[in-house]
Amino acid sequence: MTPQLHITLIQPDIVWENKGANLEHYSSLMDTIKGPRHLVVLPEMFSTGFSMSPERLAESMDGPSVNWMKEMAQKHRCILAGSLMIGEDDKYYNRLLWVQPDGQVIHYDKRHLFGHASEDKHYSPGETRVITQVNGWRINLMVCYDLRFPVWARNREAEYDVLLYVANWPEARSLAWRTLLQARAIENQSYVVGVNRVGADPKGNNYSGDSSVIGPLGEIIWHSQNEVAVHTVTLEKTRVDETRTKLPFLKDADKFMLL
Repeated sequence: MTPQLHITLIQPDIVWENKGANLEHYSSLMDTIKGPRHLVVLPEMFSTGFSMSPERLAESMDGPSVNWMKEMAQKHRCILAGSLMIGEDDKYYNRLLWVQPDGQVIHYDKRHLFGHASEDKHYSPGETRVITQVNGWRINLMVCYDLRFPVWARNREAEYDVLLYVANWPEARSLAWRTLLQARAIENQSYVVGVNRVGADPKGNNYSGDSSVIGPLGEIIWHSQNEVAVHTVTLEKTRVDETRTKLPFLKDADKFMLL
């Protein structure tokens, strides 16, 4: 295991349903990243915005946006993560992709679909939590609305070190976003990384970003609001280990199984 994990958060303004413009913009933003980076994170539905038109816009796992992710991961020698609308087996998924520089792709399908925006009418829910790894660090992959459901994120027996959320979370509910990110960090004694967008969409939603990195005691390590941002944060494994050793709260947690 490496004692440090370098994560770059990209907080963009997304051009509505314009994949070409968005991918071109991200390519430019990634070229600005300096220094080491293990993982680069884009927000939820980064190529389209939070659209309910997968019938028209969804891609296969061999589609142009997935191939772009593979090209960028290889070019920049990093893991690239973010969610896309994916069509598979006559269903559509809000799918968080974890694309490695060697071309391997791991994915997590969003479990909790946002019924308030009819996401559940257009997409199918995922059924499995996905905890992946980079250099010995264990990363639990989540998407936006999953943040409101703490049982789904529960760090049973300290099985992960970082809880990662990608989102299109509107400014109108930004207090909930900021508060719940801190709560998930405190209750799970893990780092929490939340990557959101800025700007506005045609549905009248404004986005303040508020992308954040939270430490295992709930401390705010980095936060950005109302601007396009590309920022690299270095996480320290000793911070997680010391927190869990000095305050061994996880061992007292209720025992349960997710069905």
